[in-house]
Amino acid sequence: MDKKTALIVIDMQRGFLDESSPCYIAGAQATVPACAAVIAECRRRGIPVFFVTRLYRADGSDVEHTRHESWLRGGRPISPGCREEMSAEQPEEFGADERDYHISKPRYSAFFHTELDLLLRRLGINSILLAGTTTPNCIRATCYDGISLEYNVAVLSDCSSSATEEIQQSNLRDMANVGAQIFSGADFISGRAEIIDSVDAVRRRVRA
Repeated sequence: MDKKTALIVIDMQRGFLDESSPCYIAGAQATVPACAAVIAECRRRGIPVFFVTRLYRADGSDVEHTRHESWLRGGRPISPGCREEMSAEQPEEFGADERDYHISKPRYSAFFHTELDLLLRRLGINSILLAGTTTPNCIRATCYDGISLEYNVAVLSDCSSSATEEIQQSNLRDMANVGAQIFSGADFISGRAEIIDSVDAVRRRVRA
């Protein structure tokens, strides 16, 4: 699995993790240790790690029209020059590795108007592990786009977060129903779970 798999960590930045930020997501900070453990394991195995984050322009010209007003009221979070507690800075627990990839995304999906798909295909990746926040928005949008682009997609349940546990579980069920694989980062690290190569399986059935 490892040579064809990549880890995509989405929006794990202070603007979503810090309680004093207007963009704070309840539950996101609690997933930092689990995310850090998976990141370290992927680096150990040589699995590419992609950090895909949001960073708005200081003038707000690229902020979604549905949240532009709240972005202004909130002090222009996740943009250059904003207060430290609502910045795009990542948790120290994640460390840094020169092999990591860093991508800024303009919308919810990590694939939308980014180079992610190009890089994954150049690396020969066909399976992606998703971690980060929030599950109903950026994780879900990336999951659906990933499936549409024919990647095998797995969502790491203990490395993703929502505003409430009810929202978390509901969205995990929805993604499982459309074909995403759901398992924990702990099970991935221990080897108890791995991505099933469903795309190749379908192709084999078609050729047969």
